[in-house]
Amino acid sequence: MKKGGSAKGRIKEFFLKNINVVVTNREIQKAAGQDVTEWARRVRELRDQEKWKIMTHNDLDALSPGQYMLVEKPPEKPIIKFEDSISAKLRAEVFDRNGFTCQSCGLCPGDIDPYTSRKVRLHVGHIDDRSHGGKAILSNLRTLCSSCNQGAKNITAVKPESIWLLSQVRRAGITAQKEVFAWLARKFGHDFK
Repeated sequence: MKKGGSAKGRIKEFFLKNINVVVTNREIQKAAGQDVTEWARRVRELRDQEKWKIMTHNDLDALSPGQYMLVEKPPEKPIIKFEDSISAKLRAEVFDRNGFTCQSCGLCPGDIDPYTSRKVRLHVGHIDDRSHGGKAILSNLRTLCSSCNQGAKNITAVKPESIWLLSQVRRAGITAQKEVFAWLARKFGHDFK
């Protein structure tokens, strides 16, 4: 039966009422609410992020698959620690790979953000968030401006081909950039001299 509050809150309440008691996955799902499909993820969050000592058959031989047990009262304050930070070297690799260009909107440092009217500042963001198990590895990181990193922009993202192309041009040396510029000027019939 679903009560008020979040699914995670209901699961917490259920475990706190059943410290050192073997409970089943069906009981946890019932406590979370029958329509809650990601109850197991909430349990993992309690274990991994908030350091609740919830045991499974992988931890205790006395438990069967589908059984859980909170073996002690959890810490007063949640201990949320992300163990894999982004090193300066990795951050530099991400910026370089992405051509110092926001991979969502295509802006780069020095541009004026049309959303905030401020100069763009770049960040390194996770593609799969750390709270969902995303790692701080090159393939899971991308360059984002402040607005896109915070999810504040309400715009359609620039096509990936354009972002990729801009990032490559920005990564290139000045001679290569001038060649691209000259080619674009010829193609579109402009004389920028």
